[in-house]
Amino acid sequence: MKIETERLILRPFSWEDIDDEFSIVGDSETMSFYAKPYTRDEVAKIVSKNIRTFKDSGYGLFSVIEKETGSYVGDCGITLQIIDGEEELEVGFRIRKECWGRGFAPEAARAMIQYGFEKLKLEKLYSYMAKDHHQSRRTAEKAGMTLEKEYRNPRNRDIITTVYSISNRDEQGSGGEG
Repeated sequence: MKIETERLILRPFSWEDIDDEFSIVGDSETMSFYAKPYTRDEVAKIVSKNIRTFKDSGYGLFSVIEKETGSYVGDCGITLQIIDGEEELEVGFRIRKECWGRGFAPEAARAMIQYGFEKLKLEKLYSYMAKDHHQSRRTAEKAGMTLEKEYRNPRNRDIITTVYSISNRDEQGSGGEG
């Protein structure tokens, strides 16, 4: 299974993605808004969990591949997260720092939103990030999400966290591409 956009191919995680994913989530600059970068063992567990979740539920992290080069540029997907004490389905995205500023994150996020609404029949999706993570906030906004609330996140150094959301009704009403 794969999802194609104008410039990207998104496909569910596979075991072959561990090294590429580690090069992103193991990088301290890329992960500066997270509690800490991931170890290679943690990445293997994430890949394993997402392979299982995708088989069971149809969602999880997808590998983001640039069509033109075939290069692994990051991940994007729908995952179950604890957001302000509630379990919510979140559209998350992480892009290799060499590819920042090229619009890959919002392009992938829009594809995931469309997938969530059209294929999974979800009613609402969220994204959350540190309040001062302006790049991620812009990505959520470019993907059609709106700011819903802020809260202090005990799961990430007690930082102020912003929550964006989009509902299936918003998407239908906007005539957006998802």
